[in-house]
Amino acid sequence: MSAGGKAQGRVKAGGQKPRLLHLHSSFDPGGKEVRTVKLMNLFGPGVEHALVSSVPEARGAAALIDPRLSVDWPAFPDLAGKPFPRRLQQLAEAMRGYDLVLTYNWGAMDAVMAHTLFGEWLKLPPLVHHEDGFNEDEAERLKPARNWYRRLALARAQGLMVPSRALERIALEVWKQPRAMVRRIVNGIPVKAYGLKPKPDALPRVIKREGELWLGTLAGLRAVKNLPRLVRAFAQMPPEWQLVILGEGPEREAIRAEAMRLDIGHRVHLPGHVADPAKVMGLFDLFALSSDSEQFPISVVEAMAAGLAVVSPRVGDVAAMVAAQNVPHLTAPGNEAELGCALAALAVDPAARAAIGKANRARAVAEYDDAAMLRAYDKLYAGAMGRRSLLD
Repeated sequence: MSAGGKAQGRVKAGGQKPRLLHLHSSFDPGGKEVRTVKLMNLFGPGVEHALVSSVPEARGAAALIDPRLSVDWPAFPDLAGKPFPRRLQQLAEAMRGYDLVLTYNWGAMDAVMAHTLFGEWLKLPPLVHHEDGFNEDEAERLKPARNWYRRLALARAQGLMVPSRALERIALEVWKQPRAMVRRIVNGIPVKAYGLKPKPDALPRVIKREGELWLGTLAGLRAVKNLPRLVRAFAQMPPEWQLVILGEGPEREAIRAEAMRLDIGHRVHLPGHVADPAKVMGLFDLFALSSDSEQFPISVVEAMAAGLAVVSPRVGDVAAMVAAQNVPHLTAPGNEAELGCALAALAVDPAARAAIGKANRARAVAEYDDAAMLRAYDKLYAGAMGRRSLLD
């Protein structure tokens, strides 16, 4: 895998590998980044990739890329800035030389606008945009100016990918995108791998001891995930329970400080990022989210595949994702007291946890395996490029 350098020339017909350009505002591990890498790995060595992270030091998800793949980190104009014509033209010019441009979330929307304004003139490759959700600045309410900008910028896109019903509705009704352009593809995982029982020492720096029960979560440690709320809700659980928060991000110290303030720092563990959640998710006895905003959280699918009950606010598609038996244990968004009560109730009811977990596992097997996700993305990407498949 090459670490940098200028992107090579555009692939021509005749059997050469297609080249995909991925534009991210950052590439530290999170839902969209992990899915990007998963798809890259599933597509295999027959596809070449160029990755852009607008924050150069935020490339943590690159560690998950299969080393057999051909991956470049080309020099690229900053994705953030004022949308002046000259800057947008520079962004557009940097997209030449590829077969498909893939943009991700609001942080890459200027590149989408550049493609719309200059794509025909510069004969740019097709573009597919992905919207996975919103940061804390739009968690409670969409910004009208951004809605207008998205509507204009997406005018020439070949497709708009969303993972959730909530985002699909926004794309159609708020951003006024044509029905034929909007594709809802749910996030998939290798469900079978999550059925294996992990070793007690599978996590770095924390070992599950006999008699302990673990409440677990997996998230980027960002403000929108509101993990201090989870710490406070967890404080109501019996003393044999430990809280294990997997992930990295800027809110680590705030989470730790809240645990210390509540005098439960010895029961709250932050072992950091885990490259393969399938190897550790089975250590948990119960899974929880505390987010202010979600769309289709892949961590919930991972918990379901591991046979866990899920306690979460009813954000995004969570209520539609989990098995029917799990739905009564979801809580009103932002209601911290209700979240704490739901956790406390399941903490003392192992039979309910087991029954709900079994139902969640069955639903994950039936609906969320990554083979279906790969086929859907292959159809979307290959179709935008006028190809039958990228897997041939």
